Amino acid sequence: MTTALPSLAFAGIGLMGLPMCRRLLAAGYPLTVWNRSPDKCAPLVAAGARQVATPAQLCQAADVVMLCLADTAVVREVVFGTDGIAAGAQAGQLLVDFSSLEPAATREMAAALEAASGMRWLDTPVSGGTPGAEAGSLAIMAGGQAEDLTRVRPILAHLGQRVTHMGAVGAGQVTKVCNQMIVACNALVIAEVVALAEQSGVDASLIAEALAGGFADSKPLQILAPQMAESRFEPVKWHVRTLLKDLDTAVTLSREQGRATPMSGLAAQLMRLHGSQGNLGRDPATLVQLYREEQA
Repeated sequence: MTTALPSLAFAGIGLMGLPMCRRLLAAGYPLTVWNRSPDKCAPLVAAGARQVATPAQLCQAADVVMLCLADTAVVREVVFGTDGIAAGAQAGQLLVDFSSLEPAATREMAAALEAASGMRWLDTPVSGGTPGAEAGSLAIMAGGQAEDLTRVRPILAHLGQRVTHMGAVGAGQVTKVCNQMIVACNALVIAEVVALAEQSGVDASLIAEALAGGFADSKPLQILAPQMAESRFEPVKWHVRTLLKDLDTAVTLSREQGRATPMSGLAAQLMRLHGSQGNLGRDPATLVQLYREEQA
């Protein structure tokens, strides 16, 4: 006897949400979608998804409602705004949030949603970028109740190569902050390295190959260094504004904990400077231009 797959709903059909939804559809899950720009849902509707007009309508026939949205403010609006998810939520449903948010806000929103409707919240931010979303190889760091995570693990298995339960609600977001601190600082140092190699007469396109397998190697190095050396900034696979938002979250979290994060604080300032030069919507590979321009 075949057990029916749970019905899913998804809000946020962007760079990450689109390939994630495609994988869920390919796995056979019934999927309902919503996006602020409705036309972005068209490829999924063509593949078999059902589109609705409001976030509240996502809850009508869904066991699990998933989010992949830009930031804390957007998630708050989609969940608690007019015709938001909270208006349609029911006890027994789960909200699974792939967005990268402020941990304290996540805990507050999760408590408010459960108190109002009985719907529980898992924060499950991801790492791996659009290639990971397309390949189903994301790293997923989860916060929430263990039984809720167990319930959705078979679904998450289609999206990620690894799911780690980090603790209660908000713990996934704290872990993602740590991830982004490493990624953002790494990206800025890689930009420095490429620019320095160029200015020193070394072929910067060979840096990633030369350092492969050594202690300096990393996925960001292998991805970003060749793009920076070739000034290959399109297509945009992720955004400067995303790294800046996450660095600001890191600085806020460290302040809340009474801790110092000087490297991430400096990285936030450099990322903000680069963003102020018209680069917020561009790929982080463009960070190399910050150093090229500084030393021109």
